[in-house]
Amino acid sequence: MGVTARRPLIGITGRKDTSARLSRITMCAVGETYIRAIQRVGGTPVVIPPTVTEADWAALLAHLDGLLLSGGEDIDSTLYGEAGEPWMGQVDGERDFSELGLTRAWLATERPLLAICRGHQVLNVALGGTLYQDIAAHIPDALDHAYVATQPMETIAHSVTLDPESRLAAILGGTMFDVNSSHHQAVKSIGDRLVVMGRAPDGVIEAVEIPAHPFCISVQWHPEAMVKASPTMWPLFEAFVQAASF
Repeated sequence: MGVTARRPLIGITGRKDTSARLSRITMCAVGETYIRAIQRVGGTPVVIPPTVTEADWAALLAHLDGLLLSGGEDIDSTLYGEAGEPWMGQVDGERDFSELGLTRAWLATERPLLAICRGHQVLNVALGGTLYQDIAAHIPDALDHAYVATQPMETIAHSVTLDPESRLAAILGGTMFDVNSSHHQAVKSIGDRLVVMGRAPDGVIEAVEIPAHPFCISVQWHPEAMVKASPTMWPLFEAFVQAASF
């Protein structure tokens, strides 16, 4: 019998969920679209609970081949030096601590990292950047970036223009793409080592990279949901898992 090549282990950050039938029971979960996307391109997904501490980071770093920072709630504004504003949404301090610490530790390994939506913002804050706590409140004439609950998640919201020199443009094979959107916060000041590689028509930062890193790509939209209706974003996941295979 031939030996089956090992599929790379991809850690996906999870969130707390209280929607189960049993009341007052908090579960740890991650959107199925992330899991399906990683499996579809040859990776083995591993859900990372939002309760891991510094004692857990070494074990995760020792076994994971790639890290995907997923979407979710707002980040506590005190973590980037600002007081909370009335329009800031729900936060989970335990998840913030868990993901920010893990992200900083992971970046030191120089193994592949893909950040999506909240993960895009986590990466920025982990590297010293700040956020707009609410796009509509702080960016004049901004587009509506928030998700409409009555629409499918893959619904196109606006376009994104990518830097032609970006790794993301090379992977996706172009510089302008229509994307979905599900956020009310956005990157404001950029974190250390990060470079802006994509913006929405209203100027909102939609993609960043660390050019010197072997693979660190971060997007504000949800490519894992877009693939349901369009193959446009599959190359991003393929490139991520391929990078994690070495």
